[in-house]
Amino acid sequence: MSFLDISEDRERGTVTFTVRVQPRASRDEIVGAVEGTLKVRLLAPAVENRANEALVEFLASLLKTSKSAVRIRSGEQSRVKRVEIFGVTAQQVRSLLNVEA
Repeated sequence: MSFLDISEDRERGTVTFTVRVQPRASRDEIVGAVEGTLKVRLLAPAVENRANEALVEFLASLLKTSKSAVRIRSGEQSRVKRVEIFGVTAQQVRSLLNVEA
């Protein structure tokens, strides 16, 4: 497994990291870290914002936080997205690599 690049802003209580999304997968799952990016497979297609909504919901459920705490900062029309999550730590995000969804 590779290194996951995470920025943590303790003052704001946020973590920011890059996610590479593979839509229309056989199931929702965390694949691992590739070149500093969290790779995620999602059932949802990349149509009408469904993959973005599925990503927000999936990350919120894994990190046990609300969907409103997960925000896509950039890359909404791309497979590579910059995600910001409020109320979690970098360690919690790194722990996703050790859990099979």
